[in-house]
Amino acid sequence: MSLPGAPAGHPLGTGRGGRRGPVAVVVGGGLAGTTAALALADAGLDVTLLEGRPRLGGLAFSFRRPSPVGELTVDNGQHVYLRCCTAYQWFLDRVGAVGLAPVQGRLDVPVLDAGGRPGRRLGRLRRTALPVPLHLAASLAAYPHLSLAERAQVGRAALALGRLDPADPALDGVDFAGWLRRHGQTPRAVEALWDLVGVATLNATARDASLGLAAMVFKTGLLSHPGAADIGWARTPLGELHHTLAREALEKAGVSCALRTKVTAVTRTAEGRWAVRTAAGPHAAEPLEAAAVVLAVPQREAHELLPEGALEDPDRLLRIGAAPILNIHVVYDRKVMRRPFFAAIGSPVQWVFDRTDASGLARLPGAGDSQYLALSQSAAHREIDLPAGELRARYLPELERLLPAARGAAVRDFFVTRERTATFAPTPGVGRLRPGAPTNAPGLYLAGAWTATGWPATMEGAVRSGLSAARTALTHLGRPHHDPFPASGRGSPKEAA
Repeated sequence: MSLPGAPAGHPLGTGRGGRRGPVAVVVGGGLAGTTAALALADAGLDVTLLEGRPRLGGLAFSFRRPSPVGELTVDNGQHVYLRCCTAYQWFLDRVGAVGLAPVQGRLDVPVLDAGGRPGRRLGRLRRTALPVPLHLAASLAAYPHLSLAERAQVGRAALALGRLDPADPALDGVDFAGWLRRHGQTPRAVEALWDLVGVATLNATARDASLGLAAMVFKTGLLSHPGAADIGWARTPLGELHHTLAREALEKAGVSCALRTKVTAVTRTAEGRWAVRTAAGPHAAEPLEAAAVVLAVPQREAHELLPEGALEDPDRLLRIGAAPILNIHVVYDRKVMRRPFFAAIGSPVQWVFDRTDASGLARLPGAGDSQYLALSQSAAHREIDLPAGELRARYLPELERLLPAARGAAVRDFFVTRERTATFAPTPGVGRLRPGAPTNAPGLYLAGAWTATGWPATMEGAVRSGLSAARTALTHLGRPHHDPFPASGRGSPKEAA
């Protein structure tokens, strides 16, 4: 399919309804690509989205799995967001999914210490409606997993962190663990607080995390607005949000969505447009042509597709490392956990979520009182390739230590999902490797959580990157557009009492 010649002075040609081809091609149907396609289509462009997988959603997806209790709908991993993740909330609203992934009324995280003394095993990180930083003062003062001296030092470090500018390039090359040591944080404080939050949001421990990204997470989430860190998560399978509803929204916006369509080359035409070739289908022989192309694929794939000269030092994309996430799924024959989720310390277990309802288990005829727990294990470099049997022997006893009701409960199913390249690694120095949306090739743009969003590799960062790529493309094309998140801002968390 070819794009007809554009009238002189008009890079877009005849526009919607009068063309034989797209004005913009988005390569990749994860959150970044879907967002870019929606934003471009909302601005009136003819858009085609090409995705190599048979589904949208990237690495935040669901699949069906036969189980001894019946067929389950399984998320590949537990994904959450915070109230300060305003771009992701925009995405949910745009695809009609806000009610399916609500945010808790107020931050409340149960923290279980597997080795804690009786009566002091459970602590809570929760907020009040008081202004920052007083909103966390009562919770920190009563937090049983730290000594009185450690709590005081945590408060002083938090205030010092709040004075940092996450956008300061000097912070990018500093490791977070060293900064914490210099500010009086003990190993126990790092485990029970800083890594408890940081590993889940950064996918790295403090020693492997850039101070700039860590400061961004803690300053935005805990020190910007009282409700910024309130937690939201999907009460339905992620595939319903990121594939089914997203595809419906794309189709309503007029986006042509081609799945199972892997892009193999992006090249310039003699007329200065872009030609996008795929491995199969009609575009393998005759490429799609467009005025703008957004590459919304992982950094290594982007490196393979970038034409010569599009980036200075394109090999820097290959120096952006990857970090794994391991997810362990357990179905018990009875209810063993009362809370929707909890975090753990003193144990290899990190975060545990109840997925009974979301997976469809509760509606299966033979389920009875069964409960489905999902363990999300971030920064799982040492365990990502361990056999399922070894992981079972390691984690089932840990769950029994944390959840007394699990002792004696029968395990009806146990399985593991692995994402070896779940996120980019937020190591010191990664900031200077992350490119922005524009490239040196006019009309070619980059999107993905790994690009220079200012955020770590989160769903929020992915959506922001898609909006940034669309914004840049529309500006260069001279198209008027509504921008929900100006380039200079990080978004403002909605206040919640």
